[in-house]
Amino acid sequence: MTSLSRRDLIRLAVALPSAGLFSRYRALAAPALNRVKITDIRAMAIQNIAGNCLIRIDTDSGLTGYGEAGATGPMARARIATMRGLLIGKDPLTIEVHFHNMTSLMHTYMAHIPTISGIDMALWDLAGKILGAPVSTLLGGPFRESIPMYSHGIGLNMLDKASCRDWAQRIKEMPEGFTAFKNGIDPVLGVPSARFAPTVTTQQLRNVAHAYANCREAVGDDIDIAVHCHNELDTPSAIAVAKAVEPMNPLFMEDALNPPFSEAWMALRRSTRVPLLTGEKLEMVRGFKPFVDNQAVDIIHPDLAFAGGFTGTRKIADYAYQFRTPVALHNVGSLVLTYANAHFGSSIENFYRSESQLGRPNHYIEAMAAGSPPEVRKGMLKVPVAPGLGLEINPEFLKKNLAPGEEFWA
Repeated sequence: MTSLSRRDLIRLAVALPSAGLFSRYRALAAPALNRVKITDIRAMAIQNIAGNCLIRIDTDSGLTGYGEAGATGPMARARIATMRGLLIGKDPLTIEVHFHNMTSLMHTYMAHIPTISGIDMALWDLAGKILGAPVSTLLGGPFRESIPMYSHGIGLNMLDKASCRDWAQRIKEMPEGFTAFKNGIDPVLGVPSARFAPTVTTQQLRNVAHAYANCREAVGDDIDIAVHCHNELDTPSAIAVAKAVEPMNPLFMEDALNPPFSEAWMALRRSTRVPLLTGEKLEMVRGFKPFVDNQAVDIIHPDLAFAGGFTGTRKIADYAYQFRTPVALHNVGSLVLTYANAHFGSSIENFYRSESQLGRPNHYIEAMAAGSPPEVRKGMLKVPVAPGLGLEINPEFLKKNLAPGEEFWA
């Protein structure tokens, strides 16, 4: 009787039917296992990506993977120092093993999911480069070749009709052709962004109603407008705001209440027909499960740089799929996160839209690409087909835009 080699056993295992999320990836990765080793992990922050930082993983093959973490450079570097022993010298292709080992840390520090998210993203980028396939294929896609996106209502005073008309004209002339925008409520309320606000007054509610009605009048019915909150409202205020904007037929109302699940979300859900969306600061399946189980929101909204990278967010999306809950993606980060969103959005059936900073007047995000810039037409971002994330980063852009106190991949 001929005994099976370790490689034969691996191939046999991945050929068997599997209920696992990543069985396709395991099959593709099996022939390349134990050929490449991780040699270094670094973090570096650049400006204007909402406090995120970039993650870089180097290997003895010369290949490098990039990710983006929802943490500052110093914070990510400190957390990486606690995990180097889990990753240095290891095979980058055993992503599920790495994800388990990193996320199950409890002593002396609990796992920091935003930093792990960036590392996981970089591992998938590396896997694509090693295997010669785009991340969307490794994750099980593609379900679509382009993903729908939404942009932001910036540079306008929503309480001024003339300003709204000027803004409407500008967005209709954008070559990217976005047809959905989310407009922030904080300037209308006169409260600081992303801080808990006092219960809104009658005058503030009148302002909210007028502001969003002005936007709807300016853009007509061809452009969707969403109400962008920052978790600043209490329960009666959120209910009142939803009532005030309902005649405008908003695309959704985002992050109205305190981020974690509570009965307040159910009270808001029962009180309004406005679609509700939340989740940009929630982590792992555990953060989204009560929202999905209770149908407390219509759309969940994880951020790949916070929720668990590709691995953790794919688990979230798969759980949401069981309840036919759509998945949108938050993104105010760099082009790394933008390309990651494109691959993720291509790889799941229940994808809704991705947030986008593309198309800003200075094209800051686009300038990060050393090769061809991202292609957006009719509000759709084409999913890259090159191996990994498909992004060649311009090092001169990084050097020019380092965050204060940062050194170039130090």
